[in-house]
Amino acid sequence: MTINKLTASFGKLNGESLELTDGLNVICAPNESGKSTWCAFIRAMLYGIDSAERQKAGHLPDKLRYAPWSGAAMQGEMELSAGGKDITITRATKLKSAPMREFSAVYTGTNVPVEGLDAANAGEMLTGASREVFKRSAFVEQGSIAVSSSPELEKRIGAIVSTGDENCSFTEADEQLRAWQRSRRYNRRGKLPELEERMAETKKRLAELDSLANESERLTQQLEQGRQNCRQLENEITESRKTARRDALSNLQNLRKELNAANEAHEKADDERDARRAALCGCVIGERQPDEAAAEVKADTAKCLELKEISEKKTSPVLSTVLLLIALAVIAAAIFIIPQAYTPYAFLAGGVLCLISAALYVRHIKAKNAAHDAGRQRKLLLSKYKAEDESGIKSCYEEFLKLFDELSAAEKEEKRTAQRLAEMRTTQEITEAKTLQELDFSGGDNEASQLSRELSAAQRSCDMLSARISEIKGRIDAMGDPLVLGSELNNMESLYAALQSEYDAIALAVDTLRAADADIQSRFSPELGKLAAHYMSVVTDGRYESVLINRDFSAKTKLSGDTVPRETEYLSAGTLDLMYLAVRLAVCTLALPENSACPLILDDTLVNLDAERTQQAMKLLREISKQRQVILFTCKEV
Repeated sequence: MTINKLTASFGKLNGESLELTDGLNVICAPNESGKSTWCAFIRAMLYGIDSAERQKAGHLPDKLRYAPWSGAAMQGEMELSAGGKDITITRATKLKSAPMREFSAVYTGTNVPVEGLDAANAGEMLTGASREVFKRSAFVEQGSIAVSSSPELEKRIGAIVSTGDENCSFTEADEQLRAWQRSRRYNRRGKLPELEERMAETKKRLAELDSLANESERLTQQLEQGRQNCRQLENEITESRKTARRDALSNLQNLRKELNAANEAHEKADDERDARRAALCGCVIGERQPDEAAAEVKADTAKCLELKEISEKKTSPVLSTVLLLIALAVIAAAIFIIPQAYTPYAFLAGGVLCLISAALYVRHIKAKNAAHDAGRQRKLLLSKYKAEDESGIKSCYEEFLKLFDELSAAEKEEKRTAQRLAEMRTTQEITEAKTLQELDFSGGDNEASQLSRELSAAQRSCDMLSARISEIKGRIDAMGDPLVLGSELNNMESLYAALQSEYDAIALAVDTLRAADADIQSRFSPELGKLAAHYMSVVTDGRYESVLINRDFSAKTKLSGDTVPRETEYLSAGTLDLMYLAVRLAVCTLALPENSACPLILDDTLVNLDAERTQQAMKLLREISKQRQVILFTCKEV
């Protein structure tokens, strides 16, 4: 198989194309230019994207890692040559959850589908290797040059050194035998421990059946005695309750009569108090405190006397009239009698007398008006009390005091009857509570209550006995017939013996398989190590002469002339890469079919090599490219 051209919408690749040729292809590009993305794209085109892979710590699945940066759907096209035919395969995305699931394979330049080639088998049909074998042989990812083991790769290489049957794997066979062994016994789990527990349980059940039957008979007798005792207690409780109810009813009736009498007395006192309050409110002074009324009456009486004195005060206008006449006489004398030299003085004296006369007259008018107002105010004040004079105010006050005293007496009587009624109601509540307690035939202290508690205890005892008997019968029914249990025990013992024989046979098979695997391993490792040593010698110019490979594909290498191989911890990064590159090439040679050479994909595999060894490695890759296409992605000139 040879890859001719790639076109990808994959990760950072946005519709970009890459053309390849037969033999060695070296794609030199700087870091972050998409070299690893092209490698992953080749694998995705051959084997598809695992959409079931989930994201977890430190690992990003391909469906997320290589989602196109442009936001377009993940898709691509690969033109290749296989079996003398040019084929074009495409993968596209229809559902985002299933990237590159849509697959087609046609002969290049036509619309004729390639028969038998589909999305699931395309990689294995074209390369001759399954996904796991391809990843561990011809596909070398960046930083993953070391080979890891898998059952499929083990089958492929084991077939080369044994029977040629690729359906045989020691790991799978060993795991299957051990699974069968664990299903029969693994510590305290498995069929054998389960049978042991079941047999022990059956024996225990058989031993318990006799004791349970005897206990059931004894408890049944106790239950019958308890039920007779309950019936006797029920009769005694019925008679005791009748007596208690009769006495309680009589006490409640007497108390209710006393309460009705107290209620009637309180209602009568309440009506009397309301009547006295209405009378007090209807009097002139109204409902108020005596001190307040006395102060108001006293103030109003004093005010009436004061107004009376003012209204009875008399004034006369005679003086103002005499002064006015004198003033007029002086003015007339000044005009007609007094010499002209004294005329001004006469006019002045007459004017002063006129002013004095006017002032006296105004004073007289004011006094008269004040007396009139005082008389009117006095009448209004007396009308407040509906009295003719001050003695009438006193009579109103005395009537108020009489009504107030009557109201106070009525209120005291109302309070007394209310207190009596409250006492009777309290007595009623206490009596009713006591009566309820006496009639509480379950929690009280009366005879019926005590008998009820005895009955409850007896009934609980009967219930417990009945439940215990039912439990015992249920257990007996659950354990079954002794004959059936004995038969089951015999069957289990027979099955146990058979399983134990199988377990012993499987243990022997595990030991035999390990011995056979050791024999195959003695042929497997040398064959792969011999080829890897040849490649290691070529790329190191004979400095390292051997490579020792274990079943898990861990390896050691030995310098020419040394007697002890070197562990990987003592090798430089470049030498370690060379050793695992040699192992990879050996795996490719042994594990991949010769008639359909699978391309070798290398992603920055030579990054840790110096210039000299890089040239030696390139020389080896050129030799290998004569048998299979080699695609090397690198960030340095080679």
